[in-house]
Amino acid sequence: MKVAVFSSKQYDRQFLDAANSGRHELRYLACRLTAATAAEAEGCSAACLFANDEADAAAVECLAKIGVRLIALRAAGFDNVDLDAARAQGITVARVPAYSPQAVAEHAFGLLLSLNRKIHLAYDRLRAGNFALDGLIGFDLAGKTIGIIGVGNIGSVAARIGRGFGCRVLGTDPVRRKDCDGVVEYVALGELLERSDIITLHCPLTDETRHLIGQAELARMKPGVLLINTSRGACIDTAALLLCLKTDGLGGVALDVYEHERGLFFEDRRGEAVADAQFAQLLADPRVLITGHMGFLTAEALTNIAQTTIGNIDAFKRSGRALFQVN
Repeated sequence: MKVAVFSSKQYDRQFLDAANSGRHELRYLACRLTAATAAEAEGCSAACLFANDEADAAAVECLAKIGVRLIALRAAGFDNVDLDAARAQGITVARVPAYSPQAVAEHAFGLLLSLNRKIHLAYDRLRAGNFALDGLIGFDLAGKTIGIIGVGNIGSVAARIGRGFGCRVLGTDPVRRKDCDGVVEYVALGELLERSDIITLHCPLTDETRHLIGQAELARMKPGVLLINTSRGACIDTAALLLCLKTDGLGGVALDVYEHERGLFFEDRRGEAVADAQFAQLLADPRVLITGHMGFLTAEALTNIAQTTIGNIDAFKRSGRALFQVN
């Protein structure tokens, strides 16, 4: 099959080429998919998308008109695809449901450790010649309570890491995993918010989880709580988060994802002014640590993503149905 790979980076080429082994003709495109760029897939029967691409109804319609019959997402989330439009146009949508839960869970704890011990601030100070330690006090993780919102493949790994640090682990999820027995104490969301010293999100973005953490939920959290999000940006209401930071209700926030990241993340924007006022406010706050949606960026995860993506394309070519079909 001829496949248009949108939003492609050097690491996409490296890992997809290795998984593909020449079976499909991969056309790498640097541009992200939008209604304005969808025509770049002309001549291809599949489009391979990432989280930064925007397959809204207009983009999907354009893809269908030029002959695209498969959207192969190289990501677990599919909130950037209009599934109803794809279904109406006869386009199959496939995803990578799991790749390396360790990659994202470990990144969440990397963020937590840096946020708690002010490592990012200490690094900046030292490079400027300031070796003072005032304002850099953190706390021991051992004995603290960590609340995990979404105890799935990634959240369950995060739970075990938390136990390894000596934390009490609370979890909230519609499904209780047997392999988390004795590791996670399952509680309602409200109780988790009230009891946790650290809260980390590992849930997908759905209608139910959009703005799951808003003004009311932030108000229920302990003063000084650390909030970590490596799931989807819109699980947190950014406006409510900024308001809470103004009232000093949070000890710190670490974000690998951002509610309005599409069209902002994944590109070198040095020299550009940040047009997003909310993002600029977050960047300016020393209690906020942000990484650019890189929780997945390990060799193991990229290998798994590429292999599953190519596997979806293989299956669709062979049978007209992808391995991990969404619609």
